[in-house]
Amino acid sequence: FSTSTYCKLWADAQRDLDMLLEQERDEFLRPETDHEKVSKILATCFINYMEIFRNLEAAYDHLIHQQKREAIRPVLDGVMGRILEIKKEMVKVENSECQYLDNVLVELNRLQEDIEIPIPRYFVKENLEVLQQREKTLDEILLNAGLQEEKPVKVMTIPEAVRLIQLAERARQGRYRAAFMKKVYLEENKKPKSEEHTGPSPDVAATCIQKVWRGYTQRKKTEKMRDEEMIFLGINWTEMIDGTGTLPPGLEAARSLQKHAGKVRTLQGDIQERPDETLLKEELKERERPHIMETLQDQISQCFTECRHITGRFADYPSEKAGYSKALFSEKTPEQVAEELAAKEEMEAKAAQKGGKGKGKEKGKEEKEKQKEKKPQKAGKKVRHPAGKAEDEGWKMGPSYFLSILEEGSSRYKVFWQNRDNRSDFLQDHDPELIKEGKREEVQEEIRVQVDELMQEKLMNLKVYVDGEKIKQKKGKEKVRAAKQENFGSVSILCPGTVVFMMSLAHRTIDSLYQQLAEEGLLIKAKAVNLSDYIGHNSCLWNTLRGTAAQPLPSPPNVRQFVALYGILPLGSQMVHENAPLVKSMLLAGPAGVGKKMLVHAICTQTGANLFNLTPSNIAGKYLGKEALLMMLHMVLKVGRQLQPSVVWIGNTEKLFSKAGRGEEEMNLKRLGKMLTPFLKALKPQDRMLLVGTSSQPFEANIGPFCKVYQKIILIPRPDHLSRFGKYFLWKHFILQNGGVFSNFMDLSCLAKVSDGFTQGHILEVVQSVLTELRLLQMPRKPLQTVEFVTALARHNPVYKEEEETFE
Repeated sequence: FSTSTYCKLWADAQRDLDMLLEQERDEFLRPETDHEKVSKILATCFINYMEIFRNLEAAYDHLIHQQKREAIRPVLDGVMGRILEIKKEMVKVENSECQYLDNVLVELNRLQEDIEIPIPRYFVKENLEVLQQREKTLDEILLNAGLQEEKPVKVMTIPEAVRLIQLAERARQGRYRAAFMKKVYLEENKKPKSEEHTGPSPDVAATCIQKVWRGYTQRKKTEKMRDEEMIFLGINWTEMIDGTGTLPPGLEAARSLQKHAGKVRTLQGDIQERPDETLLKEELKERERPHIMETLQDQISQCFTECRHITGRFADYPSEKAGYSKALFSEKTPEQVAEELAAKEEMEAKAAQKGGKGKGKEKGKEEKEKQKEKKPQKAGKKVRHPAGKAEDEGWKMGPSYFLSILEEGSSRYKVFWQNRDNRSDFLQDHDPELIKEGKREEVQEEIRVQVDELMQEKLMNLKVYVDGEKIKQKKGKEKVRAAKQENFGSVSILCPGTVVFMMSLAHRTIDSLYQQLAEEGLLIKAKAVNLSDYIGHNSCLWNTLRGTAAQPLPSPPNVRQFVALYGILPLGSQMVHENAPLVKSMLLAGPAGVGKKMLVHAICTQTGANLFNLTPSNIAGKYLGKEALLMMLHMVLKVGRQLQPSVVWIGNTEKLFSKAGRGEEEMNLKRLGKMLTPFLKALKPQDRMLLVGTSSQPFEANIGPFCKVYQKIILIPRPDHLSRFGKYFLWKHFILQNGGVFSNFMDLSCLAKVSDGFTQGHILEVVQSVLTELRLLQMPRKPLQTVEFVTALARHNPVYKEEEETFE
């Protein structure tokens, strides 16, 4: 599609976003007591935000103009964060991770595909070089450690090369002899000359005429295309314009674009290089520096002069913590400042007369009470009034961090981009004025620092010579704090009393720790799979069981949504991870073969995250004892923070919280399970790290500490009938993926019925065992049959109903 298409897509997304923000102001601020209405409002907003998210992601990914991309990016991250906030509210209202949205989708004329979470491609694209270099480094480490086999390069021996040449030569000789024998045959069966027509045959004559005509038409087309290109490039205008002084009708549009675009130069690469911002900044500083300094000095002087006229003395210069001169340009008037100073002096006088201690306590209590009154009430909570009556004010949406970002992005779009003529911007080049506008703020801040130093000195002199004050120089006490607290903050939280043991890790580089983790098998390569590869159909039981206490297990689209919302989106965006509802850990539970491990690899693939494998079987015999486990977790935490995003995967995680087992290995795993809680506490919002556990037998764990570690628990069921049978679903997808071809002897409905109770892993193993290399070669003369897959399927054990009920 053209650039104008994605500009229109951006404009439509911004228009829909404005309407949605206006709707939120009307509906979310009013208390609502009707539970069904609240659910419908949240579901409608969720679906509308998903559509805006999809449009903004497409526009951001395809637009070339860097300044447009910079304008879209904060809005895109803000929409992602808002979706996570609404999802959290939906879970709180419905008291369930899965919501029934079919009725709302029908009302909005949307499809089930419209609530699929699109994964932004910039998660990987913008860090592609770093990720490729990191993958190359990891391959080298694994090869040197012998943990990965290098792909063998097949070298041809001399006898093999001679035989290959002989085969090629014999084939050539055979083709030559066949052509010769054909010529002899034709000559023998040739008709006498008397029966032959004189002159060329009709076919030869037609070919000759076609050749001449096609050459003529092609030369005309080439000449026309060359003329159009020359006109487009602005060369030889006088020769290309016809006698009337006008261009050909088809090139009138190109001429109008040429007037606005000027001289055209070809784009080098998909994305243009940004102009040198340093030169623009220096040019702006040199040109506007005198004016900015003079303006700031006049404003600060005027402010202090007005304060002195009102209060009778010069005010103190704001401190660095208050922002220096920024604090002077608040919305307060000089009269308000005078009132504050007078009130402060009165309070100080009263405190000096009455001792101030009792008053200080009463004042502290009053301030605490006022702060409690000012705190916003949580959504859906009852407000307790002083009279003691609990009145239900209804549901109200909680405060949001991302609404201000969305409103700011919307206003910026209206000012700079809404009325911009994109047709004249043929080159999609940078706008220097917009760059200067952004750099002007930086220049003002730099100049403000210099002005603050000058005005502080000037104010000090005025106080001495005008007010007659004596300036006392305070001796500043430098508060020196050890850097260990900053560097080993996580260690002190994670492992109190063992900091000395880990002092050796403090002086090690990230590269050495990265290499050690890779050599010991704790840092592994993620398989290249996408979240969309986890296929399946929506469950049809929601409408049947709606309104009852029972709830069906999540369907494959629900699982994809949960993994994207709680895993991929926060890990991919720093702003979203820091400000959206924080999810530090997630558990994927389900029978063996339903795709838990695949989902872990999909999270890493689509975010470019490192994958740390702390599965019990992987760490067995490597880190024995409490101190060794603490050191392992500290290395993972340090490397994961430095090279974020990172995923810490623990397979068979129920073994860390097992009820039975007192052997040395079991006790070591239990120690690791107890350390996960402080490990998660050490993770801050700015640390893009996620703990993902997978378990096929979660019911064998001690439920209390198990659920305390994992914030989100996602149950993954075996595939239902619609997921096994359907267009581009399990059986058909796996057969086509492995090179199979369908025939009339294949009955997908029978396979879907017979495979009831089997997981995706079972079906994939069956398809791979049947479609061997030999079977693929035999397929043209021996089509695939249903019985081949049924026979292979009988060798596997299904997931019985009792086991599935245990998960529920």
